[in-house]
Amino acid sequence: MALSFGIDDYIEGGVISAVIALNIVVGFWQDYKAEKTIQSLKKLTAPESMVLRDGTLDKIKAVDLVPGDIVHLKVGSIVPADIRLIDGMNAYTDEAFLTGESLPVEKTPAVTFDDENLSTGDRTNLAFSGSEVKSGRCTGIVIATGMQTEVGKIAHMLRQKDNVPKETTMAGKIRRKFINGVKVILGLVGTPLQVTLSKFALLLFGLAILLAIIVFSASKFEVGGEVLIYGICVAVAVIPESLIAVLTITIAVGAKAMARSNVIIRVSSAIEAVGGVTNICSDKTGTLTQGRMITRKAVIPGVGTLTVHDTTDPYNPFSGHVELNGQKLDLDDYAGTPLLETFLRTISLCNLSTVEPTVVSDFAATNSKAREAGVDDYNDTDTATERSGTITKPPTVDSEARTGPWKATGEPTEIALHVLAMRFNMGREKLLRSLDVEHAAEFPFDSTVKKMTVVYKNGSSHLDVFTKGATEFVLPVLDLPESEKAKIIEEAEAMASDGLRVLCIAHKTLPIGTDLSERKAIENDLNYLGLVAIYDPPRLETKGAVRECQIAGITVHMLTGDHPGTAMAIAREVGILNDTVPNANSGTAVMIAKDFDLLSDEEVDRMETLPLVVARCSPATKVKMVAALHRRKLFCVMTGDGVNDSPALKNADVGMAMGTGSDVAKDAAKMVLTDDNFASIVKAVEEGRRLFDNIQKFLMHLLISNIAQVILLLIGLAFKDTENHSVFPLSPIEILWVNLITSSFLAIGLGLEESQSDSMFRPPHDLKVGVFTKELITDKFIYGFFMGALCLASFSIVAYVGPGGGNLGAGCNEGYNETCDVVFRARGTTYATITLLLLVTAWEVKHFSRSLFNLYPESSSHRGLSIFPTLWRNRFLFWAVTAGFSILFAIIYIPVINREVFKHGAIGWEWGVSFSCVVVYVAAIESWKAIKRRFGIWSGKHKVLTLEDAEMRAGLDLAPVISREKREFV
Repeated sequence: MALSFGIDDYIEGGVISAVIALNIVVGFWQDYKAEKTIQSLKKLTAPESMVLRDGTLDKIKAVDLVPGDIVHLKVGSIVPADIRLIDGMNAYTDEAFLTGESLPVEKTPAVTFDDENLSTGDRTNLAFSGSEVKSGRCTGIVIATGMQTEVGKIAHMLRQKDNVPKETTMAGKIRRKFINGVKVILGLVGTPLQVTLSKFALLLFGLAILLAIIVFSASKFEVGGEVLIYGICVAVAVIPESLIAVLTITIAVGAKAMARSNVIIRVSSAIEAVGGVTNICSDKTGTLTQGRMITRKAVIPGVGTLTVHDTTDPYNPFSGHVELNGQKLDLDDYAGTPLLETFLRTISLCNLSTVEPTVVSDFAATNSKAREAGVDDYNDTDTATERSGTITKPPTVDSEARTGPWKATGEPTEIALHVLAMRFNMGREKLLRSLDVEHAAEFPFDSTVKKMTVVYKNGSSHLDVFTKGATEFVLPVLDLPESEKAKIIEEAEAMASDGLRVLCIAHKTLPIGTDLSERKAIENDLNYLGLVAIYDPPRLETKGAVRECQIAGITVHMLTGDHPGTAMAIAREVGILNDTVPNANSGTAVMIAKDFDLLSDEEVDRMETLPLVVARCSPATKVKMVAALHRRKLFCVMTGDGVNDSPALKNADVGMAMGTGSDVAKDAAKMVLTDDNFASIVKAVEEGRRLFDNIQKFLMHLLISNIAQVILLLIGLAFKDTENHSVFPLSPIEILWVNLITSSFLAIGLGLEESQSDSMFRPPHDLKVGVFTKELITDKFIYGFFMGALCLASFSIVAYVGPGGGNLGAGCNEGYNETCDVVFRARGTTYATITLLLLVTAWEVKHFSRSLFNLYPESSSHRGLSIFPTLWRNRFLFWAVTAGFSILFAIIYIPVINREVFKHGAIGWEWGVSFSCVVVYVAAIESWKAIKRRFGIWSGKHKVLTLEDAEMRAGLDLAPVISREKREFV
C-alpha cells in the first residue's frame, strides 16, 4: 500500500487500503464474538431453586446458593448447582449437554462410590448444575457452586489460552508477551496457510528491498528521481498486490459453497484449514447417530427375530423396512400370528408416548389446492372433490399417505416401541379406538422395580396385563422354568454386548373382578412374550462418510460420553473399527476415559496410535486428545454439541459445533453443522481441499507473473538510451495493471476451479510444507523463467532488430517524444506478450502435470485435440481470459490511454512476435509437463485409475462411496 501511494497511484493504494480495512473489520468482529463464549454459560443458570433453610422451604436465586444448602428438585427443574442427592423417587436428569448421554440418567441417592476417578456420567448419586430433571423428584445437598461445578470447570478450560506453562518472573512474563506480540504483528499465529503466507510476505518484502538495492547499485547509488522510480517499479513487480483480494474473494466463495453443504463458517480461515485435516474426533450422539432411539431388534418365541433397517426418520413408522429372520417382511402378512399380535399390542398399550405426523402443512397444502379448485375452505372437502376431482379427505394418522415430518412426545424408549407397533398399524390410539378395551389400572415405572404395567379391561371377558421392563427385573416374575430363564438371560446379554438397551415384554390375563390394588400380585406369573432391543441408530450416510475419510488418509476417532459397549457397537457399525484400520484390533483401540486420563503425556506419546474410540469422556479427556494430536504434529477437527465439548472445540485446529447444540459449543467452534451430520464434515473437508488446491493454482499464476517481471526488469537495466539511462521494458502503470487487473480476475477464476477428481483419494497435504510445495516452487521458477525470457526477447527483437532498431531515444521513461517511437513499440509488444502469456498460463496451471490438451482424461467428452470443452468448463475463467484478451487491444490502440497513461505505442507486425512467443511458451510448458508425467515427478506420478484399481489400492470397497456416479478418477 505504501509503495502504491509512493508512486502516486492513488487508485491502487485506495483499493488495497479498502481490502486491508475490510479484513481488519471482519476479523475483529469474528474474534469479538468468539471471545464472548463464556457469556453463553449464563443461559445454563437456574434463575430460582427451592431451598430448605432454617426449617423453611423458600425460593432462592441460584446465584445465592452456598455449599451445604438443601435443594428440592422436581420434574422440569433446572439443577442450580452440583448436588449430592440424599433422597429421591424415580429421578432422571438430562445430562446430554454435559456427558453426551443420549438418554436421561437415572439417579441413585443411596449408592456410594469408592473410585475417585469415576467419570461424570457414572456418578449417579450426583445431580449436576445445568441439567434438567426429566422425571421423578429428589433432594440433595449443594457441594459445589459457580466455577467449582462441572460446568464451571468447563468455563475455566475455555478461558485457558493454551497449555504453555505460565511464566512466574516479571522478566519472563514481559519476554513472553513481547515474543507473542511480535508473532501476532508478523502474522505468525494462525492456520497453516495464514502462517505460510505471512512468512512468504516477509520474504517478498525482503526481496523487494534487495532488488531495489540492486537497481540503485547499478546506478552507482546515484539515486535520482528516475532511478528511484525504477527501483520502486522493480520492487512492486515482486509483490502480488492482488493476493489479499483474490484470497478474500476465494474464501468468501468457499464459505458460500460450504453453506450449501450445511456448514456455516464462523471464522473464515477455517475453510482452508479443514482441507489439511489428518484426524477427525467426532461425538457419537446426533453426529454419527441420529440422536433418537429406535427399535433395532425384537426376539419373539414362536415367531422369530424382527429387525428394522434403513430408517432415516426414527419417528416415522413408514421409514425403512422390517425383516423377519433375515427376510423382508410384508407388514400385511402378519395377520394370523397371535404371538406377534400380542407382543405388538403389549408394547403399544403399555406405553404413554404419542407419535403422529405434523398435519398443519398437509391441511395448508390441501387448502391451497381447494382454493385453486374454487373452494373457499378445506372444511368443504367433499364438495371440492366433486368439483375438481383432485382433493381427497385427509388421511388417518396411521396412513402411509402422510409424508410430513413426524413428531413424538414421551420417554425415548417408549417412543421407539410405539413406532415399532405402528409399523404394523397397531398404534396406541388406533387400538384404543378399534378394540373394546377400558383402562383399568396402571403401575408406573419405578427405579426400585424397573418395570411398568398397564391393565386393560377387555370387554366383559377378562383383564389384560401388559408389562415391560429391565430383563433382570422381569425374569423373576415370569412363569418359566429356570433353564428357559437362563436362555433368555444369555440372549439379552448378547444384545446388550452390542450396545443395545434390552427390555423384556410380558403379558397375562386375569378374570374380571380381580383385585388390582396390589402391584406385586399383578406383576407375577407373567407369560413371556419376547425381548426387544433399542438403540440410537447411525445415520445411513455415516458409514460411507467414514470410509471416504479413511480413503482420504484421515483417521476418525469417536469420543463419546456413552458406555463402552454402545460406543464399540456404533464404531463397528459405521466402520471406525474395522480390519483395514491400523491398530483397530489392538488393546488400545478402545479405551475408557478414566484409563486414558491416567496416562501421562509421555505414555500417550509412546502409544503407536491414539485410541479410535474413547468412552465415558469428560471435557478434560477431549482436550487431552486434542493436545496429544498436536504433539504428534497432526491437524484435527473436533465435533460436538454440548457444553462439555466446548473446551475441545476451542482448542482443536477446527472446531465444528452442531446446529442443534448449545450456544456455548457454537461460540467456541469455528464452524457449525446445520444438519448435525458427520457426512457434512466430509463435504467440508472436500471443499477445504478444493480451496487449498485452488490457492496453489492462483498463487502459482501470480508468482509466475512476478518472477517474469523481475527477470525482465533486472536484465532490462542493460537497455540504455542515448543519455545512458536504463529504459523501462514495462512502465510502472503496465506492471500494476498486469498485477492488479489482468492477473486478479484470472486468479479469481482459478480460485473457482472445481474440485479435482482425486481430491478425496489422496492423503492430506504436508502441513509443514503448506502450499509452497517443491513442485510449486520449481514450476513457478520454470514458468517464470520462460515467460520472462520471452518477454525480454520480444522487447529486444522490436528494439534492436526491427525497423529503427537500436535507437532507444531519450527521456522515454517520463513520456513520449519524437525519439521514443521504437521504445514505445517495443514496450507495447512486451506488454502484449506478457498479457497473452498470462492468459494462457491461467489454463496451463489448472493442473500441474496434465496436458492442457488432455486435462480431463477421466471424461470421454474432453479427450482429443478439441480443447474447447476444457476451456469452457470453468465459465468465469473463460470469460476472464476473453475479457483480458479484448481489453488488451483497447489499451494498446486507444491514443490517449496508450501513450499518456501506459507509455507504450500501437503495434502492427509486432503481433507476430507476441503470438510466436505464446507458441514457444506453450511448447516449453507442455514439454516440462510431459517430462513430469514420463518420469513420475511429483503430480506426474498420478495415473488414471479405474474404480477397481482404487479399491485394491485402498483395501476397501469403494462402491458405496462412489455410488453417486460410476466414474474414473486420478
